[in-house]
Amino acid sequence: MLNHSLLYPVNNRCRTARTLDGLWKFQFDPTGCGAAQGWQKGLPDPISMPVPASFSDFFTTRAERDYCGDFWYETEFFVPADWQGRVLLRFGSITHRAVVYCNGVEITRHEGGFLPVVADLTGAAVRGGVNRVSVQANNELSESSLPCGAVKTLPNGTKLAKPYFDFYNYSGIQRSVWLVNCPAQAIEDYSVDYTLEGADALVHYTVRRGGDLPVRVRLLDAEGREVAAAEGAEGTLRVADARLWQVRNAYLYTLAITLGSGESPADEYTARVGIRTVEVRGTKILINGAPVYLRGFGKHEDFDVLGRGFSWAVAKRDFECMKWTGANCFRTSHYPYAEEWYQMADEEGFLIIDEVPAVGMMRSTHNFADAGMGKYTYFFETPTVPALLANHIAQVEEMIARDKNHPSVFAWSLFNEPETTSEYAQKYFTAVFEAARALDPQHRPMTGALEKNSAPNKCRCYQLCDFICLNRYYGWYISGAELEEAEAKFRAEMDQWAAKNLNVPFVFTEFGTDTLPTEHKLPSVMWSQEYQDEYMAMNFKVFDSYDFVQGELVWNFADFQTSEGIMRVNGNKKGIFTRQRQPKDVAFTFKRRWEALPLAGEEK
Repeated sequence: MLNHSLLYPVNNRCRTARTLDGLWKFQFDPTGCGAAQGWQKGLPDPISMPVPASFSDFFTTRAERDYCGDFWYETEFFVPADWQGRVLLRFGSITHRAVVYCNGVEITRHEGGFLPVVADLTGAAVRGGVNRVSVQANNELSESSLPCGAVKTLPNGTKLAKPYFDFYNYSGIQRSVWLVNCPAQAIEDYSVDYTLEGADALVHYTVRRGGDLPVRVRLLDAEGREVAAAEGAEGTLRVADARLWQVRNAYLYTLAITLGSGESPADEYTARVGIRTVEVRGTKILINGAPVYLRGFGKHEDFDVLGRGFSWAVAKRDFECMKWTGANCFRTSHYPYAEEWYQMADEEGFLIIDEVPAVGMMRSTHNFADAGMGKYTYFFETPTVPALLANHIAQVEEMIARDKNHPSVFAWSLFNEPETTSEYAQKYFTAVFEAARALDPQHRPMTGALEKNSAPNKCRCYQLCDFICLNRYYGWYISGAELEEAEAKFRAEMDQWAAKNLNVPFVFTEFGTDTLPTEHKLPSVMWSQEYQDEYMAMNFKVFDSYDFVQGELVWNFADFQTSEGIMRVNGNKKGIFTRQRQPKDVAFTFKRRWEALPLAGEEK
């Protein structure tokens, strides 16, 4: 179905895409009465709200900033009379769930706050006239949707989100909205995969289309010259002397798909692709057959005022900061990011571990501490598990469908820090991994980030992973301020992993300390910049002691907002950069270390 297409909007002779970003109307609906009272036909008392952006940080009252429940957006748009074919409305995301109306008529519903919502307005939109789109959204957390959490209701009826995760529950229309006109018989999706044969490359492709019109596929080099072409909805392009997409040395081709024949095709779509292969062989991660040592960051889509709203300016600054450190990789913790991040990573040659929003699968509002203290909450032994599993698999499917063609995406992360020590968890995640493996045409590695409770002698799920990701905080949550003891405990665990002889790569996807950029002290104390440097030096020694460690993604790229708490000083301060993207002292430490490591193709 076309209304499930996740193709990024383009403009060409067959398609028109116009952004609806700007000021929309907005209204809270704390009693959930909006739909019954007809708000889909016009909001009774709206205010202005920027799109894309999170709504929380625009307000000056606690009640509005921390609002939990239903809320509405509305705007008007003009559909030209000469638009033929389909009229689609494509939201980059609506967090966390939404009902979309056009001219008062419900068009679609969607669960999940970090992947596109596509509404087919063809039968509801007035052509040659002004139309109204209304969105009823909701940001409540539960144990049957992702990410996981709960809602607390105060005596006065006010709802408060209680996340089981350590980042702020930013919500709203946080990514761009596009009005799209495309043909009735359209290109709905495409997939690419690659095989290398000496200096040549084989580009295997499939095209999904509406109808049965003929398909032609061409591959153009960076100068626009055709290097290969084929007919049919499925086939292979042979590229002689192919230029490969390399880590931090990207080369992109253009895949041009045409539907129909003659000088006036029914539809066409172009996308930039990179030829590269991914393989896990023994303890190595291979890109184009050459080993790569991952160095970089766990990140968040998080910035002052914008919240989780996408900004090209913030993305540009982040990539420049990451390049300055010598990084080559980041994880989209803990949800799929806006598509523009992947487009930039494709161009910059960054590797991405793409993560589904399976975070909070431990019944704890202090999971960052409880995760290392042996707490067990029977999370996967409750009646909500079947609904959660269905949502989990659906969002994995949507993530892979959206991101499968990006050369930057080399692995899928299917969870972050869940309980993994029971047979219930093992059964649950086995189903998730089996579903994911059937979906990816490139058969990328699958993984997930394991917290301290997922110890080598207790975890029931690490066997599912093609490479193992560990989140470890020895010297912070465990033996904080006692670095010698922390190192001994860290090595004791790593020795247990080594004794298993798993012959797979290990990547540290989280390690770090909260650090205030204004805090200096000799001798060091926790929260000082000096302690952050000493902590990192200890971790580096441990990483370098085990040859199966093939990556280090520090937590976090930049300070970010969280819920309030006595262990958080206006957010999580584990950033290597401040929230304003200025370096802490330790940023220079990482720059020296990472610039001394090979980019790719050499042993560490």
